[in-house]
Amino acid sequence: MPMPTPVTRRTARRVTPQPPSRSERVYEQLKRDVADFRLVPGDRFTENELSERLGVSRTPVREALLRLQQEGLVEVLFRNGWRVLPFDFEKFEQLYDLRLVIETAAVQRLCGDDPQVDRARLEALDAVWLVPAEQRSGDVRQVAQWDEEFHASLVAAAGNAEMARVHRDVTERIRIIRRLDFTKPARIDATYEEHAKILHAIQRKRGDQAVLLLRAHIETSQAEVRKITLHQVHLARHAPESAA
Repeated sequence: MPMPTPVTRRTARRVTPQPPSRSERVYEQLKRDVADFRLVPGDRFTENELSERLGVSRTPVREALLRLQQEGLVEVLFRNGWRVLPFDFEKFEQLYDLRLVIETAAVQRLCGDDPQVDRARLEALDAVWLVPAEQRSGDVRQVAQWDEEFHASLVAAAGNAEMARVHRDVTERIRIIRRLDFTKPARIDATYEEHAKILHAIQRKRGDQAVLLLRAHIETSQAEVRKITLHQVHLARHAPESAA
């Protein structure tokens, strides 16, 4: 009787992540420049200027700018370099509406008994937002980042990967305008208070209350966006790194 053929295992290959290309690094840097108001709507620049500042050749700079052009952040000027485009406030309004739909749906799931809900992810938010007032951060950039992570965590904890993917895309696209909401110290305090109330409602599984609190929180931020003027954008470029 023939011996059974032994089952061979393929040796798993360890995949080493590739470092980002120069074009990718330039793209990420320029996007941060816009998000952090080092480049503001109306600013003009040339590929040579960016090449010198970033220490790379014009090729990765051009590739990065073409990507940003597709995303509606910059435009090429005929024989006159590039320009950061004005904000499309109608587009931001639509993205905020989409964000509201996704996040309220996520919160409703978080307040139910769905076994896919990641409770550990929710509990991790307590250490940031449920702290005494004297322990709150006054760092504008830090709170802006934590705010993004708070909302992303709510959606991710709901357990729907596609919902989280779409939400990440929306977050990426509204980041530039959203950070203007954190140039005022009063908005930082309000964010702590509002996030804490939302978390408490979710912990108690009060779905209707959590949705109302979240809706009011997002709509307040959206209303602040409507007040933004180009003058405020230019002022944001010189805003202090941390609130007083």
